[in-house]
Amino acid sequence: MNPVIINLAYIVSSVLFILGIKMLGKAETARKGNAISAVGMAIAVIFTLFDKKILDAGDAVAWAFVGGGLLLGAAIGIIAAKRVKMTSMPEMVALLNGFGGLASLLVAWAEFHFGDIKGADASVFTKISMIAAVLIGGITFTGSVYAWGKLSGKISGRAKVFAGQKALNAIIAIFMLASAVAFTAFADSQAAYAMLVAAIVLSLVLGIAAVMPIGGGDMPVVISLLNSLSGLAACAAGFVILNNVLIVAGCLVGASGVILTVIMCKSMNRTLGNVLFSGFGATSGSASQKLDGEMKPMSTDDAYYVLEAAQNVVFIPGYGMAVAQAQHAVKELAEILENNGAEVSFAIHPVAGRMPGHMNVLLAEADVPYEQLKEMEEANRILENADVAIVIGANDVVNPAAAEDKSSPIYGMPIIEASKAKTVLALKRGKGTGFSGLENALFFRPNTRMVYGDAKATINDLVSKFKDK
Repeated sequence: MNPVIINLAYIVSSVLFILGIKMLGKAETARKGNAISAVGMAIAVIFTLFDKKILDAGDAVAWAFVGGGLLLGAAIGIIAAKRVKMTSMPEMVALLNGFGGLASLLVAWAEFHFGDIKGADASVFTKISMIAAVLIGGITFTGSVYAWGKLSGKISGRAKVFAGQKALNAIIAIFMLASAVAFTAFADSQAAYAMLVAAIVLSLVLGIAAVMPIGGGDMPVVISLLNSLSGLAACAAGFVILNNVLIVAGCLVGASGVILTVIMCKSMNRTLGNVLFSGFGATSGSASQKLDGEMKPMSTDDAYYVLEAAQNVVFIPGYGMAVAQAQHAVKELAEILENNGAEVSFAIHPVAGRMPGHMNVLLAEADVPYEQLKEMEEANRILENADVAIVIGANDVVNPAAAEDKSSPIYGMPIIEASKAKTVLALKRGKGTGFSGLENALFFRPNTRMVYGDAKATINDLVSKFKDK
């Protein structure tokens, strides 16, 4: 195929990627942005196959392998997307990040193993690009798989720390980097190949070791960072095979992932280093000071009367809403409250849930109007005049200790200021703590009432009471 046509296709694909990522920044255009990005990727894949002469007209075997792979991959993707529960979306995203890293690793390895750039035949720049794809891809793959295990509950979400852990991780990283330098320096193909294999193994080990000391509550930051790393690995692989569109796509994903990671860290008032190396959440912990008062339970009957008289209601969703799969019931209750004359809004904390935008995705699935979703700063202004704040499974993101208790591990973290509402209804299964292991001071406030039980069942009970009135 004419190289001019191929490069034009790459430009079109790159533009679609940029437009898609831009549209993903707003909830109302996110679906369209996702579709546009998918079209861009399809164009990039098809024209790359022709660019690399993989699909020569007479090569039936190549057509069979590529066609079969595309059909199999599409089938797996469609089935997974249809069957995955919204509560499982964070771990699915983690796996997708991991497979992206693995793909880049395999591309770099295959180019060395089967290509014509072994040993002295490869330029220093090509070998640096190759080893970068291997290292970043390996760390991304096993780190993402380990994160998937934590998010899915197959591995404890609590941070795992032990004496000498940081030193051990540093030693692994040093040996990995030494292997990478040796690979780049060696002209002999067999010696270079041995160093490449060593770098692959060490990067896979480091991926697990790096995520092990990070608690489940910090997974939004970890997922965002791994997403960025998968993009950087793809960019490096693009330099290895000299593919412009892969370089552009990798840069876009890498840069956007870094920006999102920074936003997540700021939303938690923590540095990236603190998230990665502090072992936050390794111990069960306790409140740093004895909380005065007691948790006051309220029945759904009494909660109904409170809501029936409310004129301004703010829902504050958290991971508990995802676990209970209560988003559709919440949407129904919100509509009933609106029909009853109340103004309804949803306060969204940037790190509520287990991945960036987790609550936005859940509420979008339930067709909650985008204009009702309020970011933290706007939500806090609304809460000052709210009659009722309904906290659904959120914990640390509404804990007043973040603003009031300087000895608290979460002190300084921006929160949804639910305590400003006249009445707070906290929907929880029991008296357990959040990911930080801290008691929530909000639950002991005089204006807070605890409505215990499954969130979905509680919301449905309230809906029934409104319908029966």
